[in-house]
Amino acid sequence: MSKYVCEVCGYVYDPAAGDPDGGIKPGTAFEDIPDSWVCPVCGASKDQFRKE
Repeated sequence: MSKYVCEVCGYVYDPAAGDPDGGIKPGTAFEDIPDSWVCPVCGASKDQFRKE
């Protein structure tokens, strides 16, 4: 699974770690995250992430 980086703040979403504080379980592919999810650091929308 690929990592994705927030183009606003540089946060890297790692599927192996997920985003437990945001309700995303470890092992969740970026494509499987709900569109309503936002960057846990800056609040950018999912469409502001690019594949690393």
